[in-house]
Amino acid sequence: MPDGIAYGGDWNPEQWPEETWEQDVALMREAGVNRVSVGIFSWSSLEPVEGVFDFGWFDRVMDLLAENGIGANLATPTASPPPWFSDPYPQALPVDADGRRLYHGSRQGFCPSSPIYREKALRVAEQVALRYRDHPALVLWHVHNEYGCHNARCYCDTSAAAFRDWLRSRYGTLDALNDAWGTAFWSQRYSDWAQILPPRATPSLPNPAQQLDFRRFSSDALIELYVAERDLLKRLTPDVPATTNLMAGAHWDMDCWAFAAETDVVSTDHYLIGARRERHIDLAFAADYARSLGGGRPWLLMEHSTSAVNWQPRNLAKTPGELRRNSLTHLARGADGIMFFQWRQSRSGAEKWHSAMLPHAGTDTKIWREVAALGAELAALADVAGSTVKADVALLLDHSSVWAQDHPAQPTAELDPVEEAKRWHAALWRAGVTCDLAHPEGDLTGYRLVVVPQLYLVSDAGAANLEEFARRGGTVVVGPYSGIVDEHDRVRLGGYPGAWRDLLGVSAEEFFPLDEPIRLASGATGSVWSEAARVTTAKVLDTYATGEPAWTRNEFGDGAAHYLTTLLDDAALAEVLATACREAGVCAVAASVAGVEVVRRSHPDGRSFLFAINHTTEDAAVTTPEGGTVTVAAGDAVVIPG
Repeated sequence: MPDGIAYGGDWNPEQWPEETWEQDVALMREAGVNRVSVGIFSWSSLEPVEGVFDFGWFDRVMDLLAENGIGANLATPTASPPPWFSDPYPQALPVDADGRRLYHGSRQGFCPSSPIYREKALRVAEQVALRYRDHPALVLWHVHNEYGCHNARCYCDTSAAAFRDWLRSRYGTLDALNDAWGTAFWSQRYSDWAQILPPRATPSLPNPAQQLDFRRFSSDALIELYVAERDLLKRLTPDVPATTNLMAGAHWDMDCWAFAAETDVVSTDHYLIGARRERHIDLAFAADYARSLGGGRPWLLMEHSTSAVNWQPRNLAKTPGELRRNSLTHLARGADGIMFFQWRQSRSGAEKWHSAMLPHAGTDTKIWREVAALGAELAALADVAGSTVKADVALLLDHSSVWAQDHPAQPTAELDPVEEAKRWHAALWRAGVTCDLAHPEGDLTGYRLVVVPQLYLVSDAGAANLEEFARRGGTVVVGPYSGIVDEHDRVRLGGYPGAWRDLLGVSAEEFFPLDEPIRLASGATGSVWSEAARVTTAKVLDTYATGEPAWTRNEFGDGAAHYLTTLLDDAALAEVLATACREAGVCAVAASVAGVEVVRRSHPDGRSFLFAINHTTEDAAVTTPEGGTVTVAAGDAVVIPG
């Protein structure tokens, strides 16, 4: 199979007459495609009747790929059970929080905790593996597809029993669970495990800790399904790597840190959100997240779109050149594979208006010309494969904290931890600073600056990890509503921000959510949030009109920690982060040019590639770290080897 950058997309030949397959593969070669994902939604074609398998047509697909030098990300087709699954096994279908059973007719129609589903899924996965384990086209196992995209949580009785088993394993005793969940509140104390249910629809607010643990359980249930399939495949094909597409940065129902640890290579999907003002920066966030999930190793972009998608209120087509810029941004930020959904645009079905590499209108189109040109460009950039991205800044993000803050009983509904994380990342992007994401308990060695935009929940280990980073000489910036509760969503007593009062040298006694923006002494604007705080050991750098601190800095060990008690406007936030970068010795990859993205990938032997991507409508001159100047035309991108 070809070396270099993997390029291609999902190929679904079962949707088309067999006479189109030869044409498809010929066009793939013309476009420079060297990898396709196959079999993702083929369960009903591979097993049309329960227990009866038909591999003849798929043999011809795999052989055609091998004959043309195209590798296969071979999927286990378990993301979409056939109609024959639903009729005899209704107890294996998902149930929502209101008790409604959801039926077949779309995809992912199964309860993740169902033993019946697992049995049928492992059976078809085993048949696929036995059939193709020695096939020359097989390059990678694509296990399932987009776990939890539509069935992240199931509330049926089977899930309830599995949830209770998960809780027994986590807590051991009912006394420990009652303590963790604070069940003395509202007379919720449990006297028997059988009394515990998923957080189904209730008359009032659900128990926050119960809701949080159910989110954790549900994520673990999906990971368990993946591991079961992966282990089966490893037994039969120990040398073939396995992955699944995580939807990192867009889908928050799974703990991607835990899931990524079970994959041989991190892969993800990314789709632009048309309503975003600077959607290319959101793309960069997702790419940095994917890279970080694998500890900085190269990763695979399993899906993105050539143009419009089909599932947003307004599905915007990509402008000329945007397909290339999007693809090169992922490549610049560590991807070793650029793939699309899908190869040939569907004629029927729910995704017929989702763009593809080969559109409805054929090859005399903008999309096809850009697809073919990108294939040639990626082939010329084959030496980029295997190189990595070095970041001096880490942004802390944890799914448990996001889930805990998602409970409706919060001081304000206007705090969104994911959007705030993206806003801080965007400020660093505009400054030309490459940023990793990190788990609060992860290894922070090697970073100069760690930023914590909004981490409502943090464990004792995570809290100590950040303190130790600062103590060793690192610089920290913490945003409001961080360090407030422990891993069970119990308030850390003694004043806010509970976990990090000593680190930050600040103590707050009360939150004051804002109904309108307020002006700070510096002229900056704060919005959404403020706190009645006082400094203990910190120095005040900016205040509210009342004199209470809005921005503080505290020396801690050999390092320092900044704290913000409000959501600063974008310009003021940028200044705070610029101050912290200067203090930590963090520099931009190249001299900052507004709207131009500059990222470097490097090999251990010193070879490097500087990517400069111009997202503006004006030509831009980029000064490289070596002192040269490169002009990047409007909407263009250049890759400079070094």
